[in-house]
Amino acid sequence: MKTLMIASGVAAAAAVLLGSCSTMSQEECLAGAWGDKGYADGAAGYPMSRLDDHAQACAKYQVAPDPATYSRAREDGLRGYCTFQRGWIEGRAGNTYYGVCRPEEEAAFLPAYNDGRRLHEAAAAVEAAESALRSAEARIDDREDKLDAKQRELRQDGLTDEEKERIRNRIEEVRGEIRDARRNARDARDELDRARWQEDRVRFELSGRYPV
Repeated sequence: MKTLMIASGVAAAAAVLLGSCSTMSQEECLAGAWGDKGYADGAAGYPMSRLDDHAQACAKYQVAPDPATYSRAREDGLRGYCTFQRGWIEGRAGNTYYGVCRPEEEAAFLPAYNDGRRLHEAAAAVEAAESALRSAEARIDDREDKLDAKQRELRQDGLTDEEKERIRNRIEEVRGEIRDARRNARDARDELDRARWQEDRVRFELSGRYPV
């Protein structure tokens, strides 16, 4: 199961993300509180490779980390992270799990994490469908306003036949865009109904084990 959760591609992407910005300020580097930093990283579920990011951040200030102190403190922090309750919280938030827990701890953490991820993904699908529906409805409103404007323009006096033809063509285009937007809205409503049903199903399934 751990292999499924932490595929090599995900781990590589995570490493890039973790190293994409400075992880410590000049003040933190000069303070050298490696125990505090290790504990905080462990409590946040960061992998040991996080220390490499700190080392890179502090190198510009000629400060080297204390790996032993950092590692011991990180292990202390991990004891608060690798729990059933924290697994649920991390999964529910959609946070990445980096495989940092020992097997005996992971046996409690990972099932809760996976359940939390299921609910997170179900809720995210609802949000995506709601966004798609809002977008389609906004497009309908926009194109209906454009249609009204073009119809008013067509009723103006003094238009040439060429101008009238151009306006009529645009009116037909806008009507087609309205039909497309209404079809998109219907699809989005159907998708929203499915997503809400799925979210409700997952919530009901998990309600006996977690505060959903």
